[in-house]
Amino acid sequence: MTYRIFGSELSPYSVKVRSFFRYKSIGHEWIPRSPEVQAEFQKYARLPLVPLVVTPEGEGIQDSTPILERFESSSPQPSVIPNDPALAFVSALLEEYGDEWGNKWMFHYRWRFQPDAWSTAERIAEQMMGAQGTLAVAQARAAVAGRMMGRLGFVGSNERTQPLIEASFVKALGLIEAHLASRTFLLGGRPAMADFGLWAQLYEAATDPTPGAIMRASAPRVMGWVERMLSPKAEGGFETLSALAPTLMPLLAQEVGALFLPWSAANAAAIGRGDKSFTMSLGGAEWTQEPQKYHARSLAEIRRKFSAAKGAPGLESLLAESGCLAILAA
Repeated sequence: MTYRIFGSELSPYSVKVRSFFRYKSIGHEWIPRSPEVQAEFQKYARLPLVPLVVTPEGEGIQDSTPILERFESSSPQPSVIPNDPALAFVSALLEEYGDEWGNKWMFHYRWRFQPDAWSTAERIAEQMMGAQGTLAVAQARAAVAGRMMGRLGFVGSNERTQPLIEASFVKALGLIEAHLASRTFLLGGRPAMADFGLWAQLYEAATDPTPGAIMRASAPRVMGWVERMLSPKAEGGFETLSALAPTLMPLLAQEVGALFLPWSAANAAAIGRGDKSFTMSLGGAEWTQEPQKYHARSLAEIRRKFSAAKGAPGLESLLAESGCLAILAA
């Protein structure tokens, strides 16, 4: 039984799903999205976005986190969700942080700087136009770079927010580097939902000139983890929350609790008011952007998951200490 994954090597959410399928040993065919397969893609896709998983029965499934959760349910071994409900929620929270805040790092570096934008646009153009020759690729490259650099505002990247996004990237790298000093994956000896969400953004960043150079110079353990997560294999079990806390707490406090969740709440509030933009104090700086509609829904979902896990031993004290509890419980 073979599934088909329509995706792109340059899409973090696509490689996230592919890595998960590889870990689960779910038979699949990787189909790079291109003009040659566009008609088939449109046959199954509800949205013009990758990844798209097509089942052997002809059902199209989109959105990376629901895809992982669906196949975790149908192919539970090896599990990516710890048995401890508190640890399982922390994993889901870190996956959300990777998907939504980590994407800001990746997208910012990829399209803010000319060398990175040109490198990525070239790879996209070759995927789109490779068979049509050098001139077609060059024209497509310029068009892709211009279009995507104009979309930086969608993730909140602008001259005002640039220092905070870049500082967050460097800080998170250092915190993850320290955390991986004594373990193979984020929660122990096997990958969790947290790994797939955070890894996908950092994998893409590692392929781009500017963030890739930062990662290679400052975070060798992160780079090793990035390599392992391409085709991850279980090497042990999940650790306990108390064993993970000494090095996981700084990431939860300094990144998730101090930046990601306050931004999430302000974004959702702006959408609730119907605002076209919002400004807030974040990390000691002023943050201004257009609100992201999708993320208001994903914040509601992570709050739902917290409500289901509420009362799990150790969870609320960890979230309170890291500054996450008030926003999750709102």
